[in-house]
Amino acid sequence: MLEKKGVKVDKVLNFSIDDAILEEHITGRWIHPSSGRTYHTKFAPPKVPGVDDVTVEPLIQRKDDKAAVLKSRLEAFHKQTEPVIDYYSKKGIVANLAAKKPPKKVTAEVEKVLSS
Repeated sequence: MLEKKGVKVDKVLNFSIDDAILEEHITGRWIHPSSGRTYHTKFAPPKVPGVDDVTVEPLIQRKDDKAAVLKSRLEAFHKQTEPVIDYYSKKGIVANLAAKKPPKKVTAEVEKVLSS
């Protein structure tokens, strides 16, 4: 499609991270619906599990933050992206970047790859 439009792809950034890490980050999110305050069971837990710190109202978890939904989303993601990554890997233009690293380090790696 891009070739037909005369667009040349010379770099492909593949931000890779283990699915288990994504699951930990996403399924741990909890929200106070009326205020939008967010919590995380591991990284930013409420003072009392399942309860908003300010109002003491119950927290909710979005449907798409639940493990079963996430698993389905990840399966679809891998099914759709793996052929694209394989295609560009054969052309030698894929840069695999570890997305688990701190944002500043990932940014530095992106800048390095794009400047080469």
